[in-house]
Amino acid sequence: MEVVAFIIIILIASVLQTSTGFGFSIMATPFLLLLFEPAEAIQINLILSLVISSALIMKIKKDIDLGILKRFVTGSVIGLAIGIAVFLHMDMNRLKMGVALMIIALTIMLILKFRMNQSKERDLLIGGISGSLTTSIGVPGPPILLYFSGTDTPKEIVRGTTLAFYLFIYFVSLIIQVVFAGTSKTTWVSSLWALPLVFLGLYLGGKLFKWIDQKVFRLFTYIILLFTGIYLLSESVGSL
Repeated sequence: MEVVAFIIIILIASVLQTSTGFGFSIMATPFLLLLFEPAEAIQINLILSLVISSALIMKIKKDIDLGILKRFVTGSVIGLAIGIAVFLHMDMNRLKMGVALMIIALTIMLILKFRMNQSKERDLLIGGISGSLTTSIGVPGPPILLYFSGTDTPKEIVRGTTLAFYLFIYFVSLIIQVVFAGTSKTTWVSSLWALPLVFLGLYLGGKLFKWIDQKVFRLFTYIILLFTGIYLLSESVGSL
């Protein structure tokens, strides 16, 4: 059953990541935490997410907003250091609970048509929050996704810019995780076995992206965020 669950998690998460520009970490990490130790689950997610970003970056580079990307990267530098400190010293259940409440609250704000103006300062802040979430729980997507949704950014820019940022953030986060938290044979063997599923997801997700319009794209965003938030909250409360 664990093998079947692993296959389903990786395949669905890969399709979501490729078709929407987000989704792998948000979808995969909570469920991988049920199958592996925290450090293993986070590192498997980082490795596979890095593979996905590397495979897609050349196809979508024309959609990257370089200005936003540079500010995200700059802001993430401090966040990465904060995130690994949190991972090493904070109770994981309390961390997941805080992240879950943040995701649910902000998603509800978006559904209620909350909007914000994009600015350089906010780009830096979002990059910092995303960096801290990547090294702490391996999930950089929620703050960027919520930010882009609140500013009505076109789906092509969202997908291109987030994937380019992920390419940087996943690579650096993986190095930080391995150095400070260590790694295991299980992490790398499981990642290797998952690669065929990832590439199948890349193919299916690429086909799906052509059929998603802006309204459906936003609906996917809300559903995935609410699901992730509620799931993380229930899991963290049940573990207390």
